Amino acid sequence: MIQSAIQHHEVTQRTTCRHCGHPLQRSLVDLGAQPPCEAILPESAFYEPESIYPLHAKVCEHCWLVQLDADVSPEKIYTEYAYYSSYSDSWLAHMQAYAESICSKLRLTERNQVTEIASNDGYLLQYFVKLGIPCYGIDPAANVAEAARGRGIETVVSFFTAEVADRVAKERGRSDLIIANNVFGHIPDINDFVQGLKRILQDSGTITIEIPHVMRLMERNQFDTIYHEHYCYHSLIADTRIFESQGLKLVSVEELPTHGGSIRMHVAHREDSRDPDESVERLLSMERSQGLDTIVPYQAFGERVRQTKRSLLRFLIDAKEAGKRIVGYGAPGKGNTLLNYCGIREDFIDFVVDRNPYKHGKFLPGSRIPIKEVDAVFDARPDYLLILPWNISEEIMRQMEAVRAWGCQFVLPIPEVKPIP
Repeated sequence: MIQSAIQHHEVTQRTTCRHCGHPLQRSLVDLGAQPPCEAILPESAFYEPESIYPLHAKVCEHCWLVQLDADVSPEKIYTEYAYYSSYSDSWLAHMQAYAESICSKLRLTERNQVTEIASNDGYLLQYFVKLGIPCYGIDPAANVAEAARGRGIETVVSFFTAEVADRVAKERGRSDLIIANNVFGHIPDINDFVQGLKRILQDSGTITIEIPHVMRLMERNQFDTIYHEHYCYHSLIADTRIFESQGLKLVSVEELPTHGGSIRMHVAHREDSRDPDESVERLLSMERSQGLDTIVPYQAFGERVRQTKRSLLRFLIDAKEAGKRIVGYGAPGKGNTLLNYCGIREDFIDFVVDRNPYKHGKFLPGSRIPIKEVDAVFDARPDYLLILPWNISEEIMRQMEAVRAWGCQFVLPIPEVKPIP
């Protein structure tokens, strides 16, 4: 049984842009009503109702910030959180490279301080500890913060707001480097969050913000990265306005392959002596050439998503009617958006496997598909392995190469259905 729980204290409808206050009317894509994507169900809750909420992304026609039109209370999502960053080898390698690079670039030493917002299980700050750089994290999820402490990472358990920033700055001083990796989209009050970053930043300090790029999301049909945790979907066009409104400025930007196409923005105080380098204007020009400051690309996205749903269901129906067995690999948030939008349950996918033992023996939200250990694939010997975390598909295919021995094929659902023999 699934029960709608749209109550005023759990979700609020948004009719104006969360940055500029302009009326929020233009639809990007409507993915229906779904449970929070990381709300993994323990076996004891299998017969309990789930809270579901509208999942509808819109675009502000004034500042071009893409955002959800409903705010699910962060407390419903983050207090107990099923996502641990350390279970992807490629992500850890990416973060180690970043830590070494940024410490060299900013010439950080033991006299400096680093703060990470949404520090998760210490996946990144562990590398600053190894480099001898004082650091601490801020994260609202008590369970992942405990995992970070186990790595020796001091962690403040709290949501990050301007008020919290004032308290932390008073207790610990301001930081030379503030890191916000894949959290900028998770913030319902984006102006307050950015103001908080400004308040804990040293006068000559740097903020780095890594975030999936909405230009790539639309270009590569990555609609499954839209979920309740992600209140906003970012472009440089929108973000430069946000930073300027809070007394900050963008000084450089990098394009990255992570999460299907990300950007890493380097931000400083407005009064900082650094001028924006050529990378900023280059990417802004690229976004404008794609029409991201017009309504055209946003209007076309919804129909492309609907076509992808039909194609995936057609593939699954044909496979099942041919007597094929299908297992899913990975239990990421994006996978749950995809499965619930398409209405895919155990009638199509027998179970999913995941490397994270926290999820074993539990069930995916909405679809109620069981989650098992990776070794279950070799017992089941499926005909197809549907890769839900497609952003690390190459890593997964290397790890699971042995399934080819019985003729199993990998299947990528995004940007379009693609079996890989």
